[in-house]
Amino acid sequence: MLLDAHPDDRLWVVVGPTASGKTSLAIELCEQHDGEIVSADSVQVYRHFEVGTGKPSAEERARARHHLIDVIEPSEPMDAARFAELAELAIADIRARGKRPIVCGGTFLWVRALIHGLVPAPPADPELRARHQARVAEVGRAGLHADLARVDPEAAQRLAPNDFVRVSRALEVYELTGVGMSEWQAQHGFKTSRHAARLLGMRREKDELDLRIRARCQAMLAAGWIDETRALLARGYHESRPFASVGYKQVALAVQSGGPIDQAELELSIFRATRVFARRQRTWLRDQPIEWLPPGSTKL
Repeated sequence: MLLDAHPDDRLWVVVGPTASGKTSLAIELCEQHDGEIVSADSVQVYRHFEVGTGKPSAEERARARHHLIDVIEPSEPMDAARFAELAELAIADIRARGKRPIVCGGTFLWVRALIHGLVPAPPADPELRARHQARVAEVGRAGLHADLARVDPEAAQRLAPNDFVRVSRALEVYELTGVGMSEWQAQHGFKTSRHAARLLGMRREKDELDLRIRARCQAMLAAGWIDETRALLARGYHESRPFASVGYKQVALAVQSGGPIDQAELELSIFRATRVFARRQRTWLRDQPIEWLPPGSTKL
């Protein structure tokens, strides 16, 4: 892919739904523009979770240096604020060495936090987080999500019931301020910019993307996703954040069922969940100023 050579000091950010080809595009950009990749993926950031995360292969990492992959243990907290701090450090380091930073990933809250900053809501409260953990032990994650829906239905509608970290944070903000997270976000509006950004993505029609998602699920299962999940559960990571992610959640449920695993049924379950996730990603991307490149495009 040959790209235009005019100077552009904006922060290049490769976005797109799952399986759209973000990593391949970012690597090509790095090779052509002496760049390095800053990953914006909320699961690839964790060590030990390999097969189901779509982490770049050794060959891909040899073609372009990657930052913020395998940087924390599964038990460690990671949120948009911490990601933005680490990403800023990586971007400064890359630029100091005369190279171009290229952000790449599908965790759009993290991308937005990096480009626009975060809502100025109050800092985390460990006592409230502990109270929410106790509440989950009593009524489950769905129960905590229902608590949020009573005080901030808009935030609850956007958040998955199983996403304890974000549900807890939204509930925490309301409990500390009496104002829902959705209202904080509406007031902030992500109108200011910390970085002038150029958003790039690979255009995929829905049917093509579905085929790519299906192929991705099949490849990951063939690569040992089930065995990896068994090993991770045996190491005590069952309550860790990565197991709440699409794919790992479905594989973990199959492994923990105790019976024989119907791989075809599991593949279909992962595919359906991933397709729903990709639909949510496309909804977010719909209103963004993205330069969509057709596959095989020769120019930005």
